Amino acid sequence: MPEPAHSAQPLATLDARPPCLATIEAVPAGERTVIICRGEFDIGAQGLEPELYAVLDRSATGVDLDLDGVRFCDCGGLNVLLSLRREALGQGKTVTVRAYSPTVGRLLELTRARELFVTEHSARPEGLGAVEEQPQPMDVDQELRLEVDQLRRAMRTRPAIDVARGIVMASFGLSAEDAWTVLVTASQNTNTKLHELAQELMGAIHGAAVPEQVQQQMAAAVAKVREPGPDQQGPDQQAPPPPAA
Repeated sequence: MPEPAHSAQPLATLDARPPCLATIEAVPAGERTVIICRGEFDIGAQGLEPELYAVLDRSATGVDLDLDGVRFCDCGGLNVLLSLRREALGQGKTVTVRAYSPTVGRLLELTRARELFVTEHSARPEGLGAVEEQPQPMDVDQELRLEVDQLRRAMRTRPAIDVARGIVMASFGLSAEDAWTVLVTASQNTNTKLHELAQELMGAIHGAAVPEQVQQQMAAAVAKVREPGPDQQGPDQQAPPPPAA
């Protein structure tokens, strides 16, 4: 008896990879190449790795990342940047971050990964603005230990953080970027590590109590991201009251 048509294609052939919501543009600058990144750098940004590696291969001394157009970045996106850096080290090249959005800046600050993308000879290519004085590089052994530690931490905590972001998005009807802002703000204001906050939110799904301080800061952060911008509300127009609990 012939097989049904719908079973002719095995399930393993379906592409279950998350979509890539980011783009890159390569701009040669002498011996280096500037990579201008835009969009959302999450786990889907792994789809950009072949193109990033190709740009790195064509450069003489390495690449400089302009992340000012990245409106969302999580540990999945950070892993893409760390992988590019490790590839560069293997070729005797460097990867630096020359500009970044507030979203990327918060992630680099929280993970303490900013130092990994600064080198002694960091210099902003012509046309990208004034050169800022950069700190001296760390000892090579210390730098590599820090990178390994951050990569392991990112791989270990990413699933919980991604789930928590989805919980916030579904619970409050927020975008991925706003949900990330809520998590980071609540983490900072309660002095709670991001992955610990994520575990608390995941526990709440199963009935565990979320600390009162965390609830208050989450509510305040949600209200903050929901505030209308200047182009959405006039000076004499008041924001509507929040929905009843």
